[in-house]
Amino acid sequence: MKKTLFAGALAVLLGVLLSVLPLHVQAQCIMCKAQVQSTQSEKDGYDTTGLNKGILYLMTVPYVLMGTVGYFWYRNSKKKKVANDR
Repeated sequence: MKKTLFAGALAVLLGVLLSVLPLHVQAQCIMCKAQVQSTQSEKDGYDTTGLNKGILYLMTVPYVLMGTVGYFWYRNSKKKKVANDR
């Protein structure tokens, strides 16, 4: 019981950290950074503030999918273990 509660609390904490942490990160790949710098130097009024959010969105989708698959895999293996113990 305690292990399950601890694992659940750890999973929730990890989920919260992974969902809040990207809000503070300003990550850009080299190609995107070069594009933003060239656009800003032209001063044509192009708004580049959404670029980081787009990058973070594209980055988080695979992690959410892997987490979902991992959760269902864990839940299924747990059910099989309980069924084998009976």
